[in-house]
Amino acid sequence: MRHTPLNIFLLLIVTVLLSACSRQTIYEHAIGWERSGAGLEAARITVGNLDIAYLRSQEPVEGDNLVLIHGFGANKDNWTRLARELKGEYNIYALDLPGHGDSSKPLDIGYRFEDQVRYVHQTLARLGIEQFHMMGNSMGGAITAVYAATHPEQVQTAVLFDPAGIFEYESELVELVMKGDNPLIPKEEGDFDRLLDFALEQRPFMPWPILSVMEENAIANRDVNEVIFRAIRDTGFEPAFRNTITNIQAPVLVVWGKLDRVINYRNADVFVEAIPNARKALLDGIGHAPMVEAPGKSAERFRRFLAEQQP
Repeated sequence: MRHTPLNIFLLLIVTVLLSACSRQTIYEHAIGWERSGAGLEAARITVGNLDIAYLRSQEPVEGDNLVLIHGFGANKDNWTRLARELKGEYNIYALDLPGHGDSSKPLDIGYRFEDQVRYVHQTLARLGIEQFHMMGNSMGGAITAVYAATHPEQVQTAVLFDPAGIFEYESELVELVMKGDNPLIPKEEGDFDRLLDFALEQRPFMPWPILSVMEENAIANRDVNEVIFRAIRDTGFEPAFRNTITNIQAPVLVVWGKLDRVINYRNADVFVEAIPNARKALLDGIGHAPMVEAPGKSAERFRRFLAEQQP
């Protein structure tokens, strides 16, 4: 059964009427419903001193592995809509990076791209995942690019959705941050709604109980988000990132929403020029998170990209 936003909303209404659930319980039911519809289940693993949460396919398939890396301030559930489109085709693993989602949130560890690549590598090693296709969005796109460059024996293909790491062409976000206003870090009531409007051009339906819990979680994570943002904000102005991604050997697809206000879509050309075997796909009417805003189109682009790699 395909779980549409209307189905989820009706389920929530029934849940509220029958059990008088709290907002948190409604949120957990909705998230569980989305995960189930995508064939995913939640799991945890200890990696060194970190507790890492992730989603994995409920039923293993006779197919390749697909590792999904979310962006700044986001979490593993940003991938459920795309995972639903690819259900049954791949063994899917969507990670909560340290500092995000349900994973550990220490303030005193490194959060630069190379640090986060190390955490992802250690996590995948603990899970016994040796080869995989990898996708990343925004900060996760930069992490995916660096991972592919430093662990070429593992990455079969890489898809970068509106990746961070290169800011040759400035965006609305840069202008706001320079003025001391960062819409990506909610601080008070109303900020999370603003974040969604800023980041997403095609915003998914989200009932109020779910939105309110997500806002509370985002505000509670303000301190760690400030630390992470400081760690990654200047990376795009350092030559090391551009030099690193020239070492990528795997085929790379750069997918960018042309209405992205967070990172200018014209930076796609810079990525494609730097990465030896890369191509781009620009999406009209889409913002910063194509896999959330247009999961069907994103999945189809991925399938087409893989088909083009076949001899």
